[in-house]
Amino acid sequence: MLTRKQHELLMFIHEKLKETGVPPSFDEMKDALDLRSKSGIHRLIKALEERGFIRRLPNRARAVEVLRLPESSAPSVAAPRSRGFSPSVIEGSLGRVRSVVDTDGVIEPVLVPVMGRIAAGVPIEAIQNHSHSIVVPPDMLTPGDHYALEVLGDSMIDAGILEGDTVLIRKSDTAETGDIVVALVDGEEATLKRLRKKGASIALEAANPAYETRIFGPDRVRVQGKLVGLIRRY
Repeated sequence: MLTRKQHELLMFIHEKLKETGVPPSFDEMKDALDLRSKSGIHRLIKALEERGFIRRLPNRARAVEVLRLPESSAPSVAAPRSRGFSPSVIEGSLGRVRSVVDTDGVIEPVLVPVMGRIAAGVPIEAIQNHSHSIVVPPDMLTPGDHYALEVLGDSMIDAGILEGDTVLIRKSDTAETGDIVVALVDGEEATLKRLRKKGASIALEAANPAYETRIFGPDRVRVQGKLVGLIRRY
């Protein structure tokens, strides 16, 4: 996992190499990241090298080679489009929480991928593409892998979840009664609902009296994650 500044520097070096074939100078890096001194760049370069993202070439001034990019930034091969919210969307290298403290003792934020939109109403297809990432303070997350989804619909308004909100989801395939979850219905439709276990059946319960509770057999519903946080812009 990279901090926001590490990610920005890595992508700046990568783009500069693609455009010119020459790594950027330390002054260019400093200006691009709006840092006050080159010492901050030296720390970021060292961190990227230790994590295996870049390599400094010996006996050559400012020579840096990019070895790999974060999975969320690397080009992907187009795959046939399938319906629904595939479990593969939330597997792999997501926003894994761990304390990241820079040399000044400041806790760095975490980059969490936004995987598309989720219905907070009648189940609809969820977009399967990683559209962008958001910066999240670590204390908003729990241990494990996380992803984010943009909310459509109003069925969870009494739980404080509004259309246009971004929900933070911890990847999980299990949930307890009362948890708000991303549920995959019949392998092709995803929705954000409160899960209730009713005997051998599973109920997906809205938080809006205008919507009825939907009840499914246990083989029709698969949990894809649990709600751990919410971001709202005004």
